[in-house]
Amino acid sequence: MTPVHFAFSSAFMLGLCGLAFRRTHLLSALLCLEGMMLSLFIALSLWALQMNSASFSGAPMLLLAFSACEASAGLALLVATARTHGTDRLQSLNLLQC
Repeated sequence: MTPVHFAFSSAFMLGLCGLAFRRTHLLSALLCLEGMMLSLFIALSLWALQMNSASFSGAPMLLLAFSACEASAGLALLVATARTHGTDRLQSLNLLQC
């Protein structure tokens, strides 16, 4: 395993662990998701550069577009949750009451 591959794998795993174990606020969960998407974007970009193929060059931009859509939907949910519940704590949300 190369050091670059190890760095991006560990960045993704740290984001995943943060998402799994530190689920107190919705904002912290969104930040962990963005960190995971950023590590995937950089890893996919470097992989496309190493392959030297034009067919793989669009994949990182597609991932970045989906990441931007995910971020905007997450922030919209954060604002809606903060307005209706008064907080962004995940323990105060109950899906059975919706």
